[in-house]
Amino acid sequence: MRVLLVEDDEMLGDAVKTHVDRQGHAVDWAHSCNEAEASLEVATYDLMLLDLRLPDGSGLDILKALRARRNEMPVIIMTAHDQVSDRIAGLNAGADDYLVKPVDLGELQARIHAVSRRYGTHKLPDLTIGGIAIYPSERRLTAENGEEILLSSREWAVLDRLIARKRAIVSKAQIEEALYAFGAEVESNTVEVYVSRLRRKLGREAIETVRGVGYRISADAI
Repeated sequence: MRVLLVEDDEMLGDAVKTHVDRQGHAVDWAHSCNEAEASLEVATYDLMLLDLRLPDGSGLDILKALRARRNEMPVIIMTAHDQVSDRIAGLNAGADDYLVKPVDLGELQARIHAVSRRYGTHKLPDLTIGGIAIYPSERRLTAENGEEILLSSREWAVLDRLIARKRAIVSKAQIEEALYAFGAEVESNTVEVYVSRLRRKLGREAIETVRGVGYRISADAI
């Protein structure tokens, strides 16, 4: 999952970025409204962690603009504003959840999982490939014999991107975007490595290669 963190506090931002990154997610960190808007223009995110009080404006304006563009990306607000009226304003503007600083990283991770499940249920369909049942919102795969198949966070990131565009071709660049934050070093064969790992677990025919273009989930997926 690719996450946009919008936070101007260096200490908190560094702690959150490090924690979320260790969970296997790619994190881009914007320190202001302008940086956040610039990031949103050039990348697709699965989740935003949003501070409200920023040096050049209010995070609430970012959220309102996002929803005005009909962007349904999940947003968790993180702010020192602990008044009930502030929470109501954030939720009414389209936030999915709200955390008051100081943020407990364990609780943040639980909220991320909860929001991701809700988002996954809405966006990603359950499907079956070659007898393997895939439940994206539950982060669960089972073989025909009922045995559970385990995927890493980054294997899920690749599979999510493919499932979200089930009948379409997903380019190598689009998969890399799901795996890495801005500035991260990307090995030339990273996508091939993760696709290979998924094929070993799901079956070689589960992911089709469209040479020179990208990858897609098997046409036999139902």
